[in-house]
Amino acid sequence: MAFPPDTSKNSKLERYNSYIRRVNSSKLIAASSKLLFRATLMVALILIFFFTINYPPLAESSGGGRRRALHTTGHSLLAATFSGGAAWEKQVQSSATPRRQNGMSVLVTGAAGFVGSHCSLALKKRGDGVLGLDNFNAYYDPSLKRARQKLLEKHQIFIVEGDLNDAPLLSKLFDIVPFTHILHLAAQAGVRYAMQNPLSYVSSNIAGFVNLLEVAKKADPQPAIVWASSSSVYGLNTKVPFSENHRTDQPASLYAATKKAGEEIAHTYNHIYGLSLTGLRFFTVYGPWGRPDMAYFFFTKDMLQGKPINVYVTQEDKEVARDFTYIDDVVKGCVGALDTAEKSTGSGGKKKGPAQLRVYNLGNTSPVSVRKLVSILENLLSIKAKKNVVKMPRNGDVPFTHANVSLAYKDFGYKPTTDLSSGLRKFVKWYVSYYGIQSRVKTELHPTHQSDD
Repeated sequence: MAFPPDTSKNSKLERYNSYIRRVNSSKLIAASSKLLFRATLMVALILIFFFTINYPPLAESSGGGRRRALHTTGHSLLAATFSGGAAWEKQVQSSATPRRQNGMSVLVTGAAGFVGSHCSLALKKRGDGVLGLDNFNAYYDPSLKRARQKLLEKHQIFIVEGDLNDAPLLSKLFDIVPFTHILHLAAQAGVRYAMQNPLSYVSSNIAGFVNLLEVAKKADPQPAIVWASSSSVYGLNTKVPFSENHRTDQPASLYAATKKAGEEIAHTYNHIYGLSLTGLRFFTVYGPWGRPDMAYFFFTKDMLQGKPINVYVTQEDKEVARDFTYIDDVVKGCVGALDTAEKSTGSGGKKKGPAQLRVYNLGNTSPVSVRKLVSILENLLSIKAKKNVVKMPRNGDVPFTHANVSLAYKDFGYKPTTDLSSGLRKFVKWYVSYYGIQSRVKTELHPTHQSDD
């Protein structure tokens, strides 16, 4: 009888060989992983070393010279990676270089905002150097800010995308450009939104302002600073028209409180460090490229869409009125303040003498009721608004504003010239053009391209 061949030894040998192959494969994978990890780590270290050496943040000036800091945070390293480089620096320098003799070099914060974009264009058109800074936050539709950015780009104005609280980025900008002036317009706006997100106001309007002043005080030479305060600081003041010598220690909203805090902080930095500081109290600015959270803007939107609007009255059923100020008038005020701003007296964080400290109202001097505002829009849009008359909520809004601008007129010739009807006509013309609306808008308001208003 024949027996089948003995295959047990072959099977054992095959299993052993398979085991050896698995072990070797595992070792190879492990070795490859270690090699890949080390290579990745080495590349990362090389990149960190490269950007640290080429784009370090600016340290404090010492002994009359500038010295560089070799330490950096992860955030500033990220900013250097995506915002640094020779091409980026060239854009910054080109945008900030004045084209006229004795022209200013101005850092405009909030340059993609409403007032910031208009002021940037006005300064650039007359030959000043302008560099913008904006974080493009989503408080309102960022696409409108991006559209303003594109408009500025057409006029060779570059906006650095960054935050006021990014000290290394600000220091780097000051290292690249010897700014003569700062027009500080970046802020968290809106009275009602402060009840939903109070910390955003503290972060932007207080911490961001302090951070900007900290960088500016170390500069050599220090720039002169013009910045946006607000008519909201008058709060519960009942004297009219509001004058700069009226009390401002009764803010009615957190927004107003942060702006009042800004005025006190400005006084401190002026007193200790010799920074030249001018605060501008804006009164309800409106016009083309405006803010969608403002009443005239969303009234227009809702009326065109056939939606009802809420027209507020006071708790005592009195009319709510505002000193509506057209954007072109405010721009003239901002430029006038810049032109008359005296030089700061400090350098490298040390004060060498008394410095200029000012505050001005920029308003229209002619309060108009919200009912009248709606009536003007009804006439311009050929639409009868569906109005809900409601009591003003207790959210910090004030019922009445009225500016006395005699001080601004005396010091730099500020004189508003645009009444509400004329200003709203220009706004509506821009609105229907920008949003491509075909409606019952009057013939003279049919869409036409308006890029520079």
